[in-house]
Amino acid sequence: MPEKRALQMDSINVFYDDFHALWDISLGVERGEIVSIIGSNGSGKSTLLNAIAGQLSPRTGVISYFGETISGLQAHETVAKGIALVPEGRRVFPRLTVLENLLMGSYTPKARQNRKQSLHN
Repeated sequence: MPEKRALQMDSINVFYDDFHALWDISLGVERGEIVSIIGSNGSGKSTLLNAIAGQLSPRTGVISYFGETISGLQAHETVAKGIALVPEGRRVFPRLTVLENLLMGSYTPKARQNRKQSLHN
């Protein structure tokens, strides 16, 4: 049986109140694949990533992670599954090194278990 896609989005629609921000987005990402989301300001890149990370819930459609539905989960629940956003130059700890900032993000029990292995790879 083939392995489940790392990320699958099927016909997601995301709204900010009555404003329809994302229309019918579908996307599949295979394990190990690198994907870039590009577009002009206001095109929906951050909205898409916030929906994947659980900071926004799609009104319709399904987002799955390795075959498990994650659309509608709260952000802390997606973090526990290994999905998180890394902000661009904001909301990080400016006095810490890059490594120290990354270690701050490994606070879930699953991430803590893998710290040593991750540091040595």
